[in-house]
Amino acid sequence: MAVSTVNISFQEDLLRQIDNIAQNEARTRSELIREAARLYIERKRKWESIYAYGHSLGAKLNLTEEDVIKEIKQYRKEKAAKVQK
Repeated sequence: MAVSTVNISFQEDLLRQIDNIAQNEARTRSELIREAARLYIERKRKWESIYAYGHSLGAKLNLTEEDVIKEIKQYRKEKAAKVQK
């Protein structure tokens, strides 16, 4: 796999935190930053997939964002009422 070098600027405090974590985990700064980037990309893809599914389902059921918000508020209200009893 081809590898490229990238120069990134960090504020000193953030770089210090990165270095501390890397040292505690016995890995290099580069390894830690690569892992953070991979995790960010994975999480972003998962959320995009969730949003796409929700949008698709909403379109099939003819629901608007307002409908969903209304249902969530109603659910929370009912749940809070049960807790108070």
